[in-house]
This record gives sequence, structure tokens and C-alpha cells, in this order.
Amino acid sequence: MTIVVEATYENGVLKPSEPLPLNEREKVRVTIDHDADWRVHRVRATAGLLGWTGDAETVERIALDPELDIDAAP
Repeated sequence: MTIVVEATYENGVLKPSEPLPLNEREKVRVTIDHDADWRVHRVRATAGLLGWTGDAETVERIALDPELDIDAAP
């Protein structure tokens, strides 16, 4: 199972921004993506797959709009 979640590094501990579906003391492997603008890079890297013909700023605005976030949908 793969879970992607944002976390904050605070006092030597990574604190996830949301609860994780893990058991207490469950061992996991962590990959750190330290790039603060990873969302923008991901949008730019995949924009061509959409066949987008508009400008880059518009597709970034649409892709990064929290109201349009597919994970936040009910």
C-alpha cells in the first residue's frame, strides 16, 4: 500500500497533516520529497498529457485549486 501525505518536520519528528491508516508501532518506509513546490512541478510535468492548449498559469491555477481537489471531494 502506498500513502502520500504532507507532513511537517518539528522538533526532530515528522508530523503528518492528517491521520494515517496504520496500526500502532507498524513499520513503514518513508521517502522524503523536500521540494516545496512539488505540486507545481508535478502539474508542469503532466500538463502535456491533458492535451492542454492554454497557458501554463491557467492549468496550474486549476490543478492546484483546493476547491477542485479530488481528494477533498465528498
